[in-house]
Amino acid sequence: MEITIHSIHFEASKQLETFIQKKVGRLSKFNDGVSRADVTLKVVKPESNANKDASIKLFSPGRDFFGQEVADTFEEAIDRCVEKLERQVLKFKEKQSAKK
Repeated sequence: MEITIHSIHFEASKQLETFIQKKVGRLSKFNDGVSRADVTLKVVKPESNANKDASIKLFSPGRDFFGQEVADTFEEAIDRCVEKLERQVLKFKEKQSAKK
């Protein structure tokens, strides 16, 4: 799976990029059809505790999946997005298998 990371108005650290690659990469085990993931990171203004916004869009044949979360850290926001996307992908797979 190809993972593209967009950090808006800041430079993401290599450590954060590695974390994102690892977490988002494991989504491919739930659906083999996922070809690409776009991850967008931005800091929400004004400065507050929960101001790290992360969104992930998964592209797969027949359906795209999207998750967005705001948290204290980008790692926490990515974790929540991945959990949200796992549920979406599994629910979609259940619906597809029920139709067969």
